[in-house]
Formats: sequence, structure tokens, C-alpha cells
Amino acid sequence: MATILIADDEQDLLDMIKDALEDEGYRVLTATDGNEIFPLLEHQPDLIVLDIMMPGLDGIEVCRAIRETVACPILFLSARREVEDRIEGLTAGGDDYLTKPFSLRELKARIAAHLRREQRSAVGREMTTLRFGNLAIDLKQRKVHVRNREVPMTGKEFDILRLLAMHPGQVFSREQIYEKIWGFGEGSSATVTEHIKKIRAKLSAVEPGLNPITTVWGIGYRWEK
Repeated sequence: MATILIADDEQDLLDMIKDALEDEGYRVLTATDGNEIFPLLEHQPDLIVLDIMMPGLDGIEVCRAIRETVACPILFLSARREVEDRIEGLTAGGDDYLTKPFSLRELKARIAAHLRREQRSAVGREMTTLRFGNLAIDLKQRKVHVRNREVPMTGKEFDILRLLAMHPGQVFSREQIYEKIWGFGEGSSATVTEHIKKIRAKLSAVEPGLNPITTVWGIGYRWEK
């Protein structure tokens, strides 16, 4: 089930889009101004719909602020119809631009198309081996090698390693990692810390000093580029 984050200061329109997308089976998060978006990014949305003209930070400013750490598609909504406005949105990091008023059917179709494209890209990534110096991560075989020596990982350890390695430079909180790997069931995000300690120990046992997972104090963890 994909998670869609929608930000628009028109509450009636926001509710209408939310209902329509939930009817399609999406999980929907909503914000009514630019500043409300940032805490919602912890849920790692699969696609973001941004109204350009919002109070506080507008959609363009939000896109520029989050684009370096958010890789999902961003679709702009705007009453602005000029070509220059579309170009501004796309050059700010947007992937699509839909002018108001718009058809809900078209919005749903565009969202579905972007998500399909992301899924195809994910399949392509799954077929590759990630390499970071002497470290190789075989995503298809779920194996990790350092200096051509296999490093045994448990299923959860590999899942954490893969999540971070596929998003180099992006910071994930312990809660985000727990949600991605274990889901929403009962448990504690503290287990993430223990798993990462074990991953680090296994890698450094083969190559001392090898530690691609950096702790970002007070926030979480990041895979170094």
C-alpha cells in the first residue's frame, strides 16, 4: 500500500483528494501549509502532492528544501497556468505539474503512473549489486561480501543494510527504519540500534575501520556516499 502525502491549504479540496485516494487503497497523509509537511516526512511517503500557493512556505520552497533528502516523485498542483510557472516547478525538483481546476481521474492516473515507474525502477535496482569500495551487496542473492569474503547477515540485518545503502546520504531515524523493516506491529525502535551495532561489528571484523553507517546524533543513521 503506497503512502501519499498531500499538502494544500484548501481544506475542501484536500478532503476530496484524500477521500478519492483512500478509495483507491492508498494511505494518505495531509498538511494544510508548508511547515506541516516536514514532520510527516518521517512516514517516508511514496509520492508527494504539493500545492504551490500555500501559507508559510509555498510548494516551491518546500520542494527545494526537501529534494536533497527525499527521492520520491513530487507532483505540483497550482492555479498558475503560465509556462514559466511550470518550468519553475519542474526545475525546483518537481516531477509533474497539474493546473487547477483538474480532474480527479487525471490526478489519480498521474499518481498511479508515477508509482508504477518507481516500482519498475525498484525492480531494476533489485537486480544489481551495490559496490562501495571493498564492500559488495548482492541485492538479488541477499549476500554481503567484503574483499570477496562473504559476511553472514541475518534477514533483518540485511534488510537494514539494504535500506540504508540504497539511499546513500539520506538520514533515517530509528523509528523510520523500524517502520520500514518491522512494520507497525508492537516492538521497540531500540532494536534498530542493536542490529546496526551487529552489522558494524561484522563488517569491521573483516576489514577494520569499515563503517559505512554513520550515526547522526539526535536523529538517526545515514549511509555515507
